[in-house]
Amino acid sequence: MLHLYNTATKRKESFTTQTPGKVGMYNCGPTVYSRLTIGNHRTYVFADILRRTLEYLGYEVRQVMNITDVGHLTMTDEDKKKQGDIEITDTDDGLDRMEKAAAKENKTVWEVAEYYTERFIEDIEALGIKMPHVLPRATGHIREQIDMISTLIDKGYAYVTESAVYFDTSKFKGYGELAGQELDEKMVAVRTDVEKDETKRNPFDFRLWQLNQPDHSMQWDSPWGRGYPGWHIECSAMSLAYLEQPIDIHTGGTDHIPVHHTNEIAQAEAATGEQFVRFWMHGAFLRVDGKRMGKSLGNAYTLDDLAEKGIDPLSLRYFFLAAHYRQILNFTWEALLAADARRKTIRDAVVTWLAHAKRAEKAPESFKTDFTSALEDDLNMPKALAVVSDLLDADLDPAAKLAAMEDFDTVLGIVGWESLRKFTPEEIETIEEKLRNRELARNNKQYEEADAIRAELLNTFGVIAEDGAAGHAWRYAGESGQ
Repeated sequence: MLHLYNTATKRKESFTTQTPGKVGMYNCGPTVYSRLTIGNHRTYVFADILRRTLEYLGYEVRQVMNITDVGHLTMTDEDKKKQGDIEITDTDDGLDRMEKAAAKENKTVWEVAEYYTERFIEDIEALGIKMPHVLPRATGHIREQIDMISTLIDKGYAYVTESAVYFDTSKFKGYGELAGQELDEKMVAVRTDVEKDETKRNPFDFRLWQLNQPDHSMQWDSPWGRGYPGWHIECSAMSLAYLEQPIDIHTGGTDHIPVHHTNEIAQAEAATGEQFVRFWMHGAFLRVDGKRMGKSLGNAYTLDDLAEKGIDPLSLRYFFLAAHYRQILNFTWEALLAADARRKTIRDAVVTWLAHAKRAEKAPESFKTDFTSALEDDLNMPKALAVVSDLLDADLDPAAKLAAMEDFDTVLGIVGWESLRKFTPEEIETIEEKLRNRELARNNKQYEEADAIRAELLNTFGVIAEDGAAGHAWRYAGESGQ
């Protein structure tokens, strides 16, 4: 029986669905104004593992993830400093990220959004993340957002000022319960050092629709005037456009709990009068060398930084899985290199099994039972990886080990089967032998011989030899040889 931690109830619960055997899942996606960091990607790997686990257990999953291609406001630099290790990025004060990125890169906001949407898709593919069934963009669902705002106004939950349409948080009973903080408690901590909109009735009222910003690049007509949507409304409107209410699972990072997801609940439930989401699940932060990750700190690493060090993105995926999704994970290059080496050990074992497996077999039941038990315990991936370690050491036929790893990797996604499946067992053995000879030549500083072997691998097998701190590796170059 699958048990998942529900942020709304603050405990692990037996997972049930609205429709037996089917799961509707919504994941808060990226704001496409810059290249995503590895910290961002931890959240998306977590969502992918959740989806894969549900499918492994026999559920039919419909996954929806939004693309925020409308600019929203972020904290001022001064406010970020005051937050310490936790950076709350969704706020009504500060600068518009999309506009800022467009000015910096000398592009239109539309070009910025399209460029970084493409980079996001490339990144998740490199990380072995399954493409969501629906990937809606905020700019493609303005009508749904306007309709929801209109409903909120009609029901008395929202009001119009000269500067914006606001949600009236005082009208929604239980506002803030997701974060375990009532509205009167939140009022104690309200900031007074930033400029406020005097037309707001309450400090925690939030924008549904921004008005009176004629210089803003993204604008649409609405019943209240020309403007653009606030950030929170897009997720409520788009999730309900594609999923039945109540949605079975809604995920995001822990930074979304106190503001963004709190506001999503208020909007959706005020508009529909029904429960918005049954299970709220949140992934913890990624720190770097014990510090908060941030561009201003120079440690906001991307997959490009991994590529420069010869580290496969799937090794980052393995690194993420080595800690529970609800635990803060500390990133260091040393720890990533250790994960890279461990993943290569698993991959090398798979290569050996492929080369020596003489017949197809089923995964051994004892290993499958232990693996499934780990998944059902709130996605206990460290325990699942321990089962893989036991499998490597087990005295089993290579075909049985191969069958088990093929089964487990439908969830883990760490092997990278595509390149391995291109070749016969005999070809794989030859490739591995040549790679070992090349590494030996490099260690002996026989660089011409090493280069000759590298060229032979590419010309004969279409394989690119790669060098990393953890040793040799290879990947299939494809028809283009790139």
